Amino acid sequence: MRVLIPSALLGLVFLSAAAQTTDAPVGFDNKSNGVTDDATHQTDQTTFEEVEQLSDGLGPLYNAQSCRECHQNPVSGAASQVTELRVGHQGPDGRFRNPEIPIAHGAEVITGRSLVNDRAICPNAAFPTTEIQERVPDTETIRTFRLSLNLLGDGFVEAVADQTLVDLAQQQCKSSHKKICGQVLRVPIVEAPGQMGVGRFGWKDQHASLLSFAADAYLNEMGITNRLQPDEVTKLCNTVSEPNDKPGADGLSDIDHFARFIRATKAPARDMQLASSPLARKGNTLFEKIGCGSCHTETMTTAPAGTKINGGMFAIPVALGSATFHPYGDFLMHDVGTGDGILQAIPEHYGKKVFAIMSDYMSKQDFEGSRNKIRTAPLWGVRLRPRLMHDGASLTFRDAIARHTGEAKQVATEFERLKRDDQEAIIEFLKSL
Repeated sequence: MRVLIPSALLGLVFLSAAAQTTDAPVGFDNKSNGVTDDATHQTDQTTFEEVEQLSDGLGPLYNAQSCRECHQNPVSGAASQVTELRVGHQGPDGRFRNPEIPIAHGAEVITGRSLVNDRAICPNAAFPTTEIQERVPDTETIRTFRLSLNLLGDGFVEAVADQTLVDLAQQQCKSSHKKICGQVLRVPIVEAPGQMGVGRFGWKDQHASLLSFAADAYLNEMGITNRLQPDEVTKLCNTVSEPNDKPGADGLSDIDHFARFIRATKAPARDMQLASSPLARKGNTLFEKIGCGSCHTETMTTAPAGTKINGGMFAIPVALGSATFHPYGDFLMHDVGTGDGILQAIPEHYGKKVFAIMSDYMSKQDFEGSRNKIRTAPLWGVRLRPRLMHDGASLTFRDAIARHTGEAKQVATEFERLKRDDQEAIIEFLKSL
C-alpha cells in the first residue's frame, strides 16, 4: 500500500534532519576543529612538521624530510607548489606498466611503483661508493608531475559515507544523460586487511582512509617504514631496523599523529569580503548555471557521529559527525582531458601483503579505466594556489577552465559563450574560494 505523507509534515521531517547538522569550522588558525583539544592538536602538528633524519630511517629513496615540506601554504596541512614525479609505459596489450628503474649501476632494479623519488641518502660517509639515485629510463614514455594536495578539512571528507559518493556519481550520470559520470573506486583499507572503501584521497582516489594515506606518504615520500608499510623500497644504504616508525610513550606512532592531526584540521576558509561582493555572488550563480557544480559539488554532509568507517577501525567523532562542509568537489574520478595515463592501483599504496590479499577484489574494479581520469580538484582554498590542475601547468583560472575537455567539454564551451563580464564574474567567484 502506498502511503502519502502530507507536504507540511514532510517539510518538518527535512527541517528536523537539517537542524541536526552543524557547519564545519573553517579557518587558517592552526586550531583544532574539535576532534582533539588545541594542545593535543599542536602536539600532532609538531610531529607533522618534524624534519626526519637518517637516524629516523629517512630514505634510502625519498622526496621530502617532513610532511610540512609538501603541505604548507598558508599553514601546515594545506597545499603547496611541490610536485612528485610519476612515470610508466604502455605494454603490448595496451595496458599500463610500472617502470623498471635501475639503481646502483644496475645492482638493483626498482619495480612495483610509478613514483620516482627525487632524492636519495647516498652516496654518503657510510656508503661512499653506493649511488642509488633514481633516473627515468627512456623506456618510460608516460610521464607526469603531480602537485601536493591540500589536507585541511580532510577529516570531514573521510567522514562522508561511501553511499553518499556512490549516490552522487549515479545522480550525475542520470541528470547529465551519461555525459558526466563520476567513477567510484573501491580501494583497500590498509589498517583493516580484507576491507575496502570508496577512495577519496589522492589524485587517483587511491585511499579512503587518512591513516592509510599517511602510512603511504610516510614510506613513499619520506622513506619511513611503518606498521602499515613495513617494506623498504630498497635495502641499499639502509641501516635502521624496520619498521622505522615505532610507537612513542603514548602508544601512538607518527602515522597515528599524522592522521589525527589531519582529522582535526579546520576546513579552508573563504575570503568572505570578496564572496559577499555583488560580482562574486553573480559569478556563483553563473558557476552553477553553466554546470560547473556538476563535479565541483558545493556542499556535502558527513555521516552521524559514532558511525564506524574504514573497515570498522574508526568511529566518527562528534566533531566530525553530521557536519555540513563546502569543498566544491565531488571526490570522484572524471575524464576532463587532462588525465596522465598513470594507473595508481598498485602495491606501492597498500603494501605487498595487503595488495596480495586484496588482488582478487581489486581485479573486479575498473582501475584500468581510471588511467586517464583525475579526481575532481576540490576548490576550497583555491585562491591561495598559484599553480592549478593536477600537474600545476595552469597558472590562471582561465587557463584551467580552457583545459577542461572530455566530460567537462560542454561546461567549458558554455563558459566561452558567456559575455566577458560574466566570465569575469565567475573568475571573481573562484577568487573568493
